Amino acid sequence: MTLLITSRRRRTLAALAALSAAVLMGPAAVLVGPAAVLVGPAAHADVTWSVVPANTDVTWSVVPANTGGPDGRTAIDLELAGGQQVVEHVAVINRSTEPVVFGIDAGDGYLTSKGYFDMRPSGVEPVDGGSWITVPETVTVAAGATSVVPVTVSVPRNATPGDHPAGVTASLETVSGQVRVQNRVGVRLNIRVTGAYVAKLAVTDVRAEYTGSWNPFTAGTVEVTYTVANTGNVRAVTGNQVLTSTLFTENTWTDPSTARARELMPGGRRTFTAHLPGTWPLGPIGTTIVALPSPATGPLPGVATEQAAATTRVWALPWPQLTLAALLTLAVVALRLNAARRRKRLEKLIAVAQQA
Repeated sequence: MTLLITSRRRRTLAALAALSAAVLMGPAAVLVGPAAVLVGPAAHADVTWSVVPANTDVTWSVVPANTGGPDGRTAIDLELAGGQQVVEHVAVINRSTEPVVFGIDAGDGYLTSKGYFDMRPSGVEPVDGGSWITVPETVTVAAGATSVVPVTVSVPRNATPGDHPAGVTASLETVSGQVRVQNRVGVRLNIRVTGAYVAKLAVTDVRAEYTGSWNPFTAGTVEVTYTVANTGNVRAVTGNQVLTSTLFTENTWTDPSTARARELMPGGRRTFTAHLPGTWPLGPIGTTIVALPSPATGPLPGVATEQAAATTRVWALPWPQLTLAALLTLAVVALRLNAARRRKRLEKLIAVAQQA
């Protein structure tokens, strides 16, 4: 896939009924659905782009390109020094049977909680990498045609080293009654400013909870929730390990989530939950989270990675096992008392027989 999904919505009660009718894309496009819902006049009154009925079949794509057209890249990767400027290109492909005027916009990028790249809504002013991008306000694309749009990236001289995610989108507004829906399809820009790169994580908000079983022969489960934050300046994939220790055992658990779900942007954070089965309730259970960062783009020469760790403790008392032990003890005592009574009765009977 060469497109990104940007599906940010601002819902209003009046717009809910129109959302289902606002899906314009076919299978050729990655973005499906509204990016913003606007009740009343369009938000960009100074920009003239196509506004079509919600049931109109309009499909388009946006991919990285050179001056001649799409170039096969899935994203635009740039490594620039402060003060440097470069001109890139994106291709807007109109797959419909009518000419369309698309609005072109640039904005800051981020990762969703599931690791998918997204962009801030078009009404949000970019403050990072998106503010360094200059694009034309609109592009007119003939039916079935492709237009190449220049994308100028100008890095400020005082830009901080590291990654500054951004994106460029082509937008189309649809109208249903008094409700306007803005749909966006775009391309991801991975802008990296040269300098001292730091790959560093922090582990916070570690919480553990033990859930036992009333079956004394079945182990319980420890549920651990923790947050990993990227405190460095490059995109990082966090390799998470959970270490548990009881009075008699130690176990190591590796985070099974995919690399995409573990990628963090600089300044980003994500909360993880791990379920650790097979843990017996033997008193205090120590739980340590270890997060080891690795640059998402592969090894960076000269960049040292430093693991982060945090520990918590939860008590797991063996109530089912203690209950079973108590019952077994009572049973043994009862059997011994009963045996003692039978022995005394037998001894009494023997004594009576001997006297006779």
